[in-house]
Amino acid sequence: MKNRLIAALLCLALVPRSYSQSLPDLGDSASADLSPVAEQKIGMQIMRDIRWHDPAFLRDAEVEDYLNTLGDRLVSAGAGAGLSFEFFGVSDPSLNAFAMPGGKIGVHTGLILAAQAESELAGVLSHEIAHVTQRHIARMVGQQGRTGMLMLASLLVAVLAAKSSAQVSQAAIMAGQAAGISSQLAYSRDFENEADRLGVQNLAAAGFDVRGMASFFERLQKNSRLYENSAPAYLRTHPLTSDRITEMEGRVMQLPYRQVPDSLDFLLVRAKLRVGAQASREMLEELEAAVQRGAAPPATHYGLVRAYLGARRLADAEREMAVLRKLKLSSAMIDGLEADLRLAKGEPAMAAQLFKEGRVRFPQSRRLLYGEAGALIDAGRAAESLTLLKAEILTTPGNGVLWELRSRAESVLGMRLAQHRSLGELYAIQGNYAAAAEQLTLAQAAKDGDFFEHSAVDSRLREVRALLAEQMRERREQR
Repeated sequence: MKNRLIAALLCLALVPRSYSQSLPDLGDSASADLSPVAEQKIGMQIMRDIRWHDPAFLRDAEVEDYLNTLGDRLVSAGAGAGLSFEFFGVSDPSLNAFAMPGGKIGVHTGLILAAQAESELAGVLSHEIAHVTQRHIARMVGQQGRTGMLMLASLLVAVLAAKSSAQVSQAAIMAGQAAGISSQLAYSRDFENEADRLGVQNLAAAGFDVRGMASFFERLQKNSRLYENSAPAYLRTHPLTSDRITEMEGRVMQLPYRQVPDSLDFLLVRAKLRVGAQASREMLEELEAAVQRGAAPPATHYGLVRAYLGARRLADAEREMAVLRKLKLSSAMIDGLEADLRLAKGEPAMAAQLFKEGRVRFPQSRRLLYGEAGALIDAGRAAESLTLLKAEILTTPGNGVLWELRSRAESVLGMRLAQHRSLGELYAIQGNYAAAAEQLTLAQAAKDGDFFEHSAVDSRLREVRALLAEQMRERREQR
């Protein structure tokens, strides 16, 4: 994941020229080689691989919900309005964020934790959004020329082959080659200045403190001397100079001062990431001490509840949850935490009710939706869960988590055809068409299901087999 930007650029080199379309002159060499439509397709392919096959992808719906809420606020305020963006977390302690084709923007957990204010994190996202709206990645690839694109494509194939090979030494060699090229793939000074200028404008338009962008980059530069081997990953792909910081500070000084408080969810997300799945003893003691001193902020109480849950100290978690609820705060994360506590106590029906009530207040929360569907299954109400999931899938058919939950509900209900069909859809979303075809074949052989369900399975199986044949053909052409 550390070289995800490099991998994205390498993937771009594999795009056939047949994807190119006649476009207006954009003033750069990329328009003849890589159309916006091709960028979208490549971005979707890369995102699918990251989401389903990269262990560093942060599978946390709450963090993803937060990043997309923050990102959407920035996108809607600037030149990105109307474009498709997707923001996601990466489980990595390094300070990094990156933009990929098609508006896919990844943020390392280390960067979220390093941000001392929400406006700082928003500044980084605003900068990355500008790279997307100005098509900097496509322009970089276009500037490489056809020879450079073929070289990058060959290296990508070699690196991917090395990752799956038992020859560790070969993998190390390939990784070294990739690292050697990374410096050539860093954004140019002109691209960075353009992203800085538009990023500051967008940050201000979205209602954030524009000083956050300059202060965060300046702190990154000062702290870079603490890294013995190299600068933070973000500085390697986003070259930072004193001139850039000076220019950014000059832009900020021309804008009116605005003091912007951090959102509650920003603070809760950072608390959740600090605690992790299993809080260390030192972390637990630190949180307890902070609460005992009195007047602890809500995020501290939230973090302590999570720490107690991870340690299975349920009585302590419930006591601290009561303190948190007395603060009368409105957050989908707090609603979800209370429901998680009920699940841990073996009360799935109560948890399902809490998730449902939370969704009334926060209808866009995927985390609460997933929680309600799963809790209903655990409570022996799989039919209700299935009804909920079917309705949601109608609006978001490409959501693999919903199909996975649906297959669970159908399995409990003994619906074999439907269960295998749902698993087939899940595998198809993941790009594993061979497994999808296998599941749909099992659905064909199932004894339940009516004529219309079997007909739908037959039709979908033909589609998946065609996709599998195309996938195999593309792989042969890339060898």
